[in-house]
Amino acid sequence: MDLGIQGKVALVFGAGGGLGSAIAKVLAAEGAELVVADIDEAAALATANSIVAEGGKATELRWDLADLSSIDRHVATIERLCGKVDILVNNTGGPPPAPVSNQDPQAWLQHFQSMVLSVIAITDRILPGMRSARWGRIVTSTSSGVIAPIPNLGFSNALRLSLVGWSKTLAREVGRDGITSNIVLPGRIATKRITFLDEQKAKREGRTVEEVSAESTSSIPVGRYGKPEEYADAVAFLASKRATYITGSVIRVDGGLIQSI
Repeated sequence: MDLGIQGKVALVFGAGGGLGSAIAKVLAAEGAELVVADIDEAAALATANSIVAEGGKATELRWDLADLSSIDRHVATIERLCGKVDILVNNTGGPPPAPVSNQDPQAWLQHFQSMVLSVIAITDRILPGMRSARWGRIVTSTSSGVIAPIPNLGFSNALRLSLVGWSKTLAREVGRDGITSNIVLPGRIATKRITFLDEQKAKREGRTVEEVSAESTSSIPVGRYGKPEEYADAVAFLASKRATYITGSVIRVDGGLIQSI
C-alpha cells in the first residue's frame, strides 16, 4: 500500500530511541524526509544515521521540550533546511513513577510544561504552514493511562489526558483545512521505558522483574508485549494520505490490553 507521503517533511519528537525512533524509521521507509528531534543529541544522530544508511533522508536536532523559548528558532531552522513540516509526531518522554497525591505544585508545573504545553505550542507554530498547504497530519502519542489509569503513574495519567481533549478540539478546528489530528496510545510496548517501569514495580513489591513481566504479559490477550515497529506502523498510517477521513480519534495499539469499550 502506498501511503502517499513520499517527500513529505516529518518532525518526530523523542526520536532518539524507543517508540520515537521506530516511528521515524517507518516514516522514512515510506519516503518521508525526517527531522529527528530528541533531547539526547547522540541518540538523535544514531537514529538519523540509521535512516540515511537505509537510503532515507534525515536531519538530527537536539530539542529540549521544556525550553519553550527555543520553539520558534528550531522550527525556523527546519523550514530553512527542509521546508515546512507536513507531518508532526508529538511524542514526549514519560514522567517518573509517582502517586498522584501530595506532589509539589512545582513538579506539576514542570511536567505540564514539558509534556503538554510544549506539544500545544509547537503545534501552534507549525499549523500555519499546514494550513497554507491545505494538508497536514498531527499525531500525538500519549499512554493507555488516559483510558485506564495506571497505578503509580499519577503525573502521566492526569497530564496526558489533557492532550486528548486538546487533540479532539483541534481536529474540529482544522478539519476543513485538510489537517487531521489524532491520538495514539500504546499499551505494553517493549521499550526501555517499559523495562524501567517493570523494574520499579518489582522493587516496590519485592518481586523479581521476571515475575512482574510475566504477570503483565498474562493480562494481554495476544500474550506478549508489542514491538515498537507495530506501534510505528499505526502512526505511519495515520500520517498518510490514506487516513484522510480519520481525525479526532483515539487509536489504541495495545494487543487488546485495555478492557473498556
